Amino acid sequence: MSNKKPYVIGVAGGSGSGKTFFLNAFLNHFTPAEVCLVSQDDYYIPQGPMTPEENRLHNFDLPTCFEVEQFEQDVFDLLSYKTVRKQEYTFNNPKAQAKLLTIQPAPILILEGLFIYHFKKINEIFDYRIFIDATAEIALERRLKRDLVERGYSHEDVMYKWENHVMPAFNQFLMPHRKQCDVIIDNNSNELANILSFTENISADLRQRLKL
Repeated sequence: MSNKKPYVIGVAGGSGSGKTFFLNAFLNHFTPAEVCLVSQDDYYIPQGPMTPEENRLHNFDLPTCFEVEQFEQDVFDLLSYKTVRKQEYTFNNPKAQAKLLTIQPAPILILEGLFIYHFKKINEIFDYRIFIDATAEIALERRLKRDLVERGYSHEDVMYKWENHVMPAFNQFLMPHRKQCDVIIDNNSNELANILSFTENISADLRQRLKL
C-alpha cells in the first residue's frame, strides 16, 4: 500500500455533455493499476418497480436521490487504498442484470457525476476539477438518442424530465461550481480529435507530475 494519497480528479458535466465519451478516451492513457473510476450514478437509491408514469414523474436529478454517505465512505476507503465492492445501478431497467463492481485503489482516483462538486466532503478532496460543457441543444440531442434507444423512454417522457428535472438541477447544483474547475472542455462538436487532444494533454501532465 502506498503512503501517498491518490491524486483525485473530478469529471462533471450535465446530462448529454459527453462525460462518458471523455472518460473512455482518458482511461485509454492509463493501465488499470494506475487509475480507478467511481461513478456517482452507481449510488442512486434503488426505487424498486415503478410504472412508466411513476418513472416519468419521479425526479432522479436531485442530490437526495443518492446514497451520499455510502458514496463518501467508498471514496475515502479508496483514498486509504482499500478495495471497494459496489452493486452496479441499472436505472430501474428490469431487463438489465446488475453486476457486482470491484473497484481497486490506484494512484489516480477519478470521480464522475452530476453532483460530485455539490457534495461538500467530496468536493474538498479534489486535486483537479474538470467540467465537460455543451450547449443545451446539443446535450438534449444526445440525451434523446440515449434515452429513446438505451432506456426505452418515450419522446414525451424525455422532454418532461429534461424541462422539469434535468435543466433545473443542472442550473442549481452544477453550474455554480463551473468557475471553480481547473479546465472547462467545450464538447459541442462530436469531433473525436478534440476530446483526444484534451485527454492526451491532461494525461501527459499527470504522468509527469505523478512520475507514473
